[in-house]
Amino acid sequence: MLRIRRLDLFVVKSFLLLFLGTFLICLFIFMMQFLWRYVDELVGKGLEMQVLAQFFFYSAVTLVPASLPLAVLLASLITFGNFGERYELLAMKAAGISLLKIMRPLVFFVLLLCCTSFFFQNVIGPKAEVKLWTLLISMKQKSPELDIPEGVFYNEINGYHLYVKKKDRETGMLYNVMIYNFSDGFENAHIIVADSGKLEMTADKEHLYLHLYSGEMFENLRAQNSGVQNVPYRRESFKEKHTIIEFNSQFNMVDASIMSNQSRSKNMKMLQASIDSMTLLNDSIGKAYYKEASIRVYSPSVHLTKQDTLKITSANLGDYNVDSLFNSSTLTEKQRLLGSVVSSVGNLASDWKFKSMNVAQNDHNIRRHKTEWHNKITLSLACLIFFFIGAPLGAIIRRGGLGMPVVVSVLIFIVYYIINNTGYKMARDGNWIAWMGMWLSTAVLAPLGAFLTYKSNKDSVVLNADAYLGWVKSVLGIRNMRHLFKKEVIIIDPDYNKLLIELTELSAACKDYAKKHRLNKAPNYFRLWMVNKSDEDIVLLNDKMEALIEEMSNSKSITLLNALNNYPLIAVHAHVRPFNIYWLSILAGIFVPLGLFFYFRIWAFRVRLQRDLDRIIETNREITTIIETKL
Repeated sequence: MLRIRRLDLFVVKSFLLLFLGTFLICLFIFMMQFLWRYVDELVGKGLEMQVLAQFFFYSAVTLVPASLPLAVLLASLITFGNFGERYELLAMKAAGISLLKIMRPLVFFVLLLCCTSFFFQNVIGPKAEVKLWTLLISMKQKSPELDIPEGVFYNEINGYHLYVKKKDRETGMLYNVMIYNFSDGFENAHIIVADSGKLEMTADKEHLYLHLYSGEMFENLRAQNSGVQNVPYRRESFKEKHTIIEFNSQFNMVDASIMSNQSRSKNMKMLQASIDSMTLLNDSIGKAYYKEASIRVYSPSVHLTKQDTLKITSANLGDYNVDSLFNSSTLTEKQRLLGSVVSSVGNLASDWKFKSMNVAQNDHNIRRHKTEWHNKITLSLACLIFFFIGAPLGAIIRRGGLGMPVVVSVLIFIVYYIINNTGYKMARDGNWIAWMGMWLSTAVLAPLGAFLTYKSNKDSVVLNADAYLGWVKSVLGIRNMRHLFKKEVIIIDPDYNKLLIELTELSAACKDYAKKHRLNKAPNYFRLWMVNKSDEDIVLLNDKMEALIEEMSNSKSITLLNALNNYPLIAVHAHVRPFNIYWLSILAGIFVPLGLFFYFRIWAFRVRLQRDLDRIIETNREITTIIETKL
């Protein structure tokens, strides 16, 4: 029986509140990005609030699946970051609850979100896509709202350019009006100039009623040509003139059937049926084209006629010398024959180009349907993958709020978007198989989520910059300085008489080691990889030095403590073979470029070790003097 603990309720409640907020924020951002793409085509159309409300509603519904993964990523990062920042995660782990058990109730919740996302894409999404794009096309085709500006030409009325110098917004009167009517062509424009006028919309909102007062009209009586200098025209003066102009400003919804063949307007069952039918159609077309090409290219008979004196009703071209037949013809016959061949080849090329475009377009439609089929699954799984990235990452970062989590979420989503978009375009263009391109982002991010979950569950320092910085320093041979300070409480004072003896023994051990190993001499390249044991002598020497330092650090003498800081930090394994595994060291030596890198690195560490030994001896001498004179 499934038991719901208080901890599970606490985790789900903390996540759910943040998820609702982040989801609304992500949905709003995606809607603004979608609206920004079409704002220039929608502004100034005088659309009713009902139409705009439908547009925002359907766009929000279609963008729900795209908003869910980012919302899950951001909410999981903030939730577990808050747990870590408030030490709640530490308390849970101290109580013996692993990270996977803490995440368990949220995993079920995110699985429910995956199902919800798939339901939106497969059931609600196609219907919303049809409604949205039908509405969007209708909004694009609607004529703009009539708002004639002052001092510039207004060309939103089809076939007319209208200029108004001044406009009275209260009465609607236009002053100093100039109209170019291009209904008969650009070179035969009708020009009307009037002192004043007024423009009104008819009751059916399909025509404009133009009233003009005290003006003139100019019209050419004959079409203008570039070679004719004088063209007769007609000039008309009027005190009052009225004209009707076609201008449909009503919002007319286009037929929804224009979206019937689009892949985004179909569910998975319809997509699979369309893919099967288009594939069958493409195969039948390909077979028909192949049969037609075979008949044309490998025709077994030919009919030749030469001035009615030679008539071959049926012949095999392989049995005749075509070049000799062509050379025996007259120049006129050759020209006629070459012209006929060029014409036939051109017609054939155009025919095959059209057929190639037909097949390519059908292939493109098939790929679009396949990518959409896979996208419904991969976009749903992205919610689960982003949760297994965001939750452990938040537990590792241990930063809540909207600062660091937002930055990390945006970076991860950008990487996901680039990978997913790249795979989609490769699949859409036919460069990759459809499933390979659409599952690329899942194949890249799923191992990342598993890796982060494993590391976070093991409390690994995978994102600790100090750990990576220490590794880089060890590779480059950069080491820190020793820093010892006076202790506030000292329980046991050092035995200085014993220390003098041990310091002397340490100096002697350093001299013996340096004499035995001859560190300043270049090591033998071949023997370096063959030695299958570590340098225990330097390990014992370093342990002895550190034990002496630890004992002398209990001293109250500031002078002695400052002298202890002169002891070096020794890398006891850097001057021997690079790998603990014997065969791996052998392979490094065999691969000469890599072997040379390790060889010179080991040589440099041997030289540094010799300097460290000299420094230890010198520091021992200095500390001995301090103990003998002051203590």
